[in-house]
Amino acid sequence: MQERLHKVLAHCGVGSRRECESIIEQGRVTVNGKVVTKLGTKVDPAVDTLAFDGERVKPEETVYFLVNKPKGFLCTSRAQDDRARVIDLVNDDRRIYTVGRLDEGSEGLVLLTNDGDLANIICHPRYQVDKTYRLTVQGRIPPPALEKIERGVWLPGGKSAPARIRRVDRRGDNSVVLVTMWEGRNSALRSIFAKVGLRVLQLVRTAIGPLAIEDLPVGSYRRIHPRELAFVRERMEKGWRPPELPRAEAARGRVRR
Repeated sequence: MQERLHKVLAHCGVGSRRECESIIEQGRVTVNGKVVTKLGTKVDPAVDTLAFDGERVKPEETVYFLVNKPKGFLCTSRAQDDRARVIDLVNDDRRIYTVGRLDEGSEGLVLLTNDGDLANIICHPRYQVDKTYRLTVQGRIPPPALEKIERGVWLPGGKSAPARIRRVDRRGDNSVVLVTMWEGRNSALRSIFAKVGLRVLQLVRTAIGPLAIEDLPVGSYRRIHPRELAFVRERMEKGWRPPELPRAEAARGRVRR
């Protein structure tokens, strides 16, 4: 059965579908010994011989891990001159990659898998899969700032996705905010808060859709149970949305003093 080359490569654990498209365009993939750079090329993984950077690849058993990323670790599959990578935290010899990336200075939940379909569901904007973050913000947060964040603010790349404030707390002179939004770039959150004059001191992702980090220690990982994946697929593929969260006005009513 023929499938698009980038999708087959994702099933082989080469990377996400978007990453595989880029890899194909870079001329790093061969089909039956010939370099293929055209997107949309179809192959039959049961018949054709595929190679990435000269190394033969084939569909693998799909695996899924949930990792609590420490600060300073990189979400990349490429060797980084002894710099720490999230994939190095997982004891598995298969070619896996990160889904739902966090930048080096951020912490929290990252998924590792070789399942390109799941990666596509989580990362593609059309699915609007919610991500939840716990942010420590310098100083106090004025109520109008929360309202602007919830509605979305204008950034160089366009207006940010709407956000929902789940709770506002205080830690000394700083504020702790739990924010849920489907915006795929965690770096956008820092820009969103900066737009309303607030500096993010710490960013920790606590959940992607229904998958939560809960009490998993920092730097540790666990396999994701098939039942959890069935839950994710069923709800995400059908456009599942989490229950409506309280608006900023309600959140401000629960500020701890």
